[in-house]
Amino acid sequence: AASTPYDAVCRLYCRSLNAVVISVNYRLAPEHRYPSQYDDGFDVLKFIDRNGSVLPDVADVTKCFLAGDSAGANLAHHVAVRVSKEKLQRTNIIGLVSVQPYFGGEERTKSEIQLNRAPIISVDRTDWHWKVFLPNGSDRDHEAVNVSGPNAVDISGLDYPNTIVFMGGFDPLRDWQRKYYDWLRESGKEVELIDYPNTFHAFYFFSELPETSLFVYDVKEFMAKQMANVN
Repeated sequence: AASTPYDAVCRLYCRSLNAVVISVNYRLAPEHRYPSQYDDGFDVLKFIDRNGSVLPDVADVTKCFLAGDSAGANLAHHVAVRVSKEKLQRTNIIGLVSVQPYFGGEERTKSEIQLNRAPIISVDRTDWHWKVFLPNGSDRDHEAVNVSGPNAVDISGLDYPNTIVFMGGFDPLRDWQRKYYDWLRESGKEVELIDYPNTFHAFYFFSELPETSLFVYDVKEFMAKQMANVN
């Protein structure tokens, strides 16, 4: 919430999607490890659910979306699982926008090997991130990291929200994002995959790129579809 680039992205969403955007200022690792960030995300939803008056009058909590990019998309997934398990009283999550989600695992995927020198992230950097985030003694097949791996949470029986997953052609994490998409489908969930072959991780920070406008359009179309389904 205190990040100037993310403030700009959130304002772009407000203008383009006609949405009230709530940015969560969750705690950061290494001072605060797993599951602090997921706790914070879910606590915000519970607070909104019980204190709707803090929002503008135009905000409709019966038509809410979870959204996140990179690490935020990882957070949004795990918050969605919690919501599916514990339910909220008035707030209704009708969709999940997962933008280049930050997942991983012990396996070295083809995209991680081939795109290790891509902008923004690298294998060494992601390994360090997981090391300072996970509980001591955990490996990258932890359920928080490898959401579709050997320790995955079974969501097949949960009311998990309809999801759109965005990938980029030069994102080292794209193979993990594809695995996430495939896992959601295998779990019986409605999910759409959008792949922009010429983009890198976090491309949407650059408004001059044509894919950024296309990305906003695709999010808007997804949201309109989900809102139509609940009317």
